[in-house]
Amino acid sequence: MAPPPPLAASTPLLHGEFGSYPDPSLRLALTLTPQALHIQKLRPKPEARPRGGLVLLTEVSGCCTLRSCNPSDSAAYFCIYTYPRGRRKGRRKATHTFQADGAATYEENRAEAQRWATALTCLLRGLPLPGDGEITSRLLPRPPRLLLLVNPFGGRGLAWQWCKNHVLPMISEAGLSFNLIQTERQNHARELVQGLSLSEWDGIVTLSGDGLLYEVLNGLLDRPDWEEAVKTPVGILPCGSGNALAGAVNQHGGFKPALGIDLLLNCSLLLCRGGSHPLDLLSVTLASGSRCFSFLSVAWGFVSDVDIQSERFRALGSARFTLCTVLGLATLHTYRGRLSYLPATVEPASPTPAHGLPRAKSELTLAPAPAPPVAHSPLHRSVSDLPLPLPQPAMMSPGSPEPLPSLSLNGGGPELAGDWGGAGDAPLSPDPLVPSSPGSPKAALLSPIIEGAPETPASSEFLPPTPDGDPVAVSPGGPLDHLLPPLGTPLPPGWVTLEGDFVLMLAISPSHLGADLVAAPHARFDDGLVHLCWVRGGISRTALLRLFLAMEHGSHFSLGCPQLCYAPARAFRLEPLTPRGVLTVDGEQVEYGPLQAQVHPGLGTLLTGPPGHSVREP
Repeated sequence: MAPPPPLAASTPLLHGEFGSYPDPSLRLALTLTPQALHIQKLRPKPEARPRGGLVLLTEVSGCCTLRSCNPSDSAAYFCIYTYPRGRRKGRRKATHTFQADGAATYEENRAEAQRWATALTCLLRGLPLPGDGEITSRLLPRPPRLLLLVNPFGGRGLAWQWCKNHVLPMISEAGLSFNLIQTERQNHARELVQGLSLSEWDGIVTLSGDGLLYEVLNGLLDRPDWEEAVKTPVGILPCGSGNALAGAVNQHGGFKPALGIDLLLNCSLLLCRGGSHPLDLLSVTLASGSRCFSFLSVAWGFVSDVDIQSERFRALGSARFTLCTVLGLATLHTYRGRLSYLPATVEPASPTPAHGLPRAKSELTLAPAPAPPVAHSPLHRSVSDLPLPLPQPAMMSPGSPEPLPSLSLNGGGPELAGDWGGAGDAPLSPDPLVPSSPGSPKAALLSPIIEGAPETPASSEFLPPTPDGDPVAVSPGGPLDHLLPPLGTPLPPGWVTLEGDFVLMLAISPSHLGADLVAAPHARFDDGLVHLCWVRGGISRTALLRLFLAMEHGSHFSLGCPQLCYAPARAFRLEPLTPRGVLTVDGEQVEYGPLQAQVHPGLGTLLTGPPGHSVREP
C-alpha cells in the first residue's frame, strides 16, 4: 500500500482538551501539527493570543505516558520533554505534563494519552501516521539500541560530566535503548568495535571529539566482515575540542552555528529524532603503503601545524586552536610540494603503470615501516560497573546488555516526584507505550562485549610511532582504490598536477573544519567529492588571518584572495618536497611523506537526524 501523502506543516493532526499538571484546574486546548504542539489556555482565563504556547518539535527530545500511583485517580498523563532557547540563546530543559481526564475510566483516559504520545513519537522519528486516524502504540517499532563510547578525558576532562548531565537524560527521555563504555586509551575504541557483535546494535555513537569516531570507523574497516560492518550507522555527540563533524551535523539539521553545551544539545536532539545519511569516506594511502580511512580531512602546512602544536595546550579546550593560529601567523612558513588531483568531472581510465606521467616522478623514496607489537589491556567495564555514582532512583535502558546507571528522574521519567505537592497525593510513575515482551532484549541479554586479539586480517599493522610516541593505527581492510596507481608510479591521463610553494593544503570531505569553521560551504556528506583547498606562498599574514575569520561564516571564497585556490576532486596525490613537515588525517598526525587518497562515496552511514531546510529556531 502506498504511504500517505506528506502533510502540510500547519495541518492539525490531533486536537483536544486536557488538564495541566500539577494544577489540574488549569485547562488547556492542545493542537498537534507536523511541526509543533500548540497550547492555548482555556480556564481559568482564556488567552486570545497564547504566550509561550508553541512547542516546536525540533526542540523536543521525547515523550512518555504516566499514571498516578494513587489507585483512585482515573486520569492518565503524558509528558513532553523540550529544550527551548532561553533569553541568552542557551537551551534549557522544560517539561510539559498534561492530564487526560475526559473519560470516566482510567483505561479510556490511558488510551487517549497513548494516542497523543504515539502520534508525537511518530512525528519525532519520521514515522508515517495512518490516514484513517487510528493511532495506537502498535505503530511504534522497538527502540533503537545504541552503543555509546565516551572518552572521559575529552573536552578538558568534561566529557563524562556532560554525558551524565545532558546526554544520558536526553536519550532516556527519547526512549532509546543504550549501553555506555568509557574508553581508557588511544585506539581502545578501535579494538572494541573489532570484536563487537554488530547485529545486536543499531548504531555506535561516540561522545568525544573527532578522534574517537576516527578510531571507530577504522576499527569497523579492520574487520574481516568490513563490507557489512561499515554499514553500521555511527554518530557523534561533541564532547571534545575538535568538533568539526558535529558542526556539519548541526548545520545539516537546520540549527544555527553553536559551540560547547549548545552544540551538544543540538546534536543530541537530532540523535533522538533518528535518521541517517550516507557518509563518504576517504581512503588514504601513506608513504609506507599503509592505509587509513578519513571522514573529515587530510591537512598539510599551516592547518596541520596548528592542529599538532595545539596539543600542548589541550587544557584550554577549543581556545587552543585560536592561540596556535596566532602563534602560527607570527612564524608563517611555506612548504614546497606537488599536488595532483583527478577533477570531479573527468572519467578516468583504468590506472596502470603504463600510463604516462604528466610531471616528474617524486624524488621521495617509499620505505615500508616495521609493525610494532600491539598490546591489549582488559576491556573496561560497562558504565553500570564504573565507580561513578549517579543520583537515585534507578532507571534502566531496555535492550541494553547490562544494567545501566542510576539516573535522576529527568532521564527516562519526568521530574514529577517532587512537584506533586498536596497532602495524600502520590507521584506519577512511567506507563510505557510499548511494554517489553518475553523475547525482548530486556528479557534476553545481548552478547557480552569482549576484547582480546582483534578480528583483523593477518596483514593488520600499525604505523611507526609519531613524534609524540603514540602509534597511529592504519586500516588494511576496506574497498580497493580503483582510481589510484601505486604510490611512486605514474598517474593516469586526466589528472592535474601543480608544483610550487604552499602555505597550506586541505582536503576535506564535509563542510566543516571545526565547529565554527566552514571550510567547504557547499559540501555534503554524500556528494562523492573531496574538496581541495590550498593557499599558495606569497600571501600576507593579514590576508591569511582574514581568510580564517571569513571561514567562520563560510565566506572566505568571496574575498577574492588570489592565493586561495579550490578544486573538487575524486582522488588526489600529495608529494611534500620540503624535508620536514606535519601531515594529519582527521586531526591525527601520520607519517610524513607522499600520500594519496580516493573518495569512496556513501561507504559509511552517519546518524544525522532529519535534515533542516533552513534555520528553524526563533
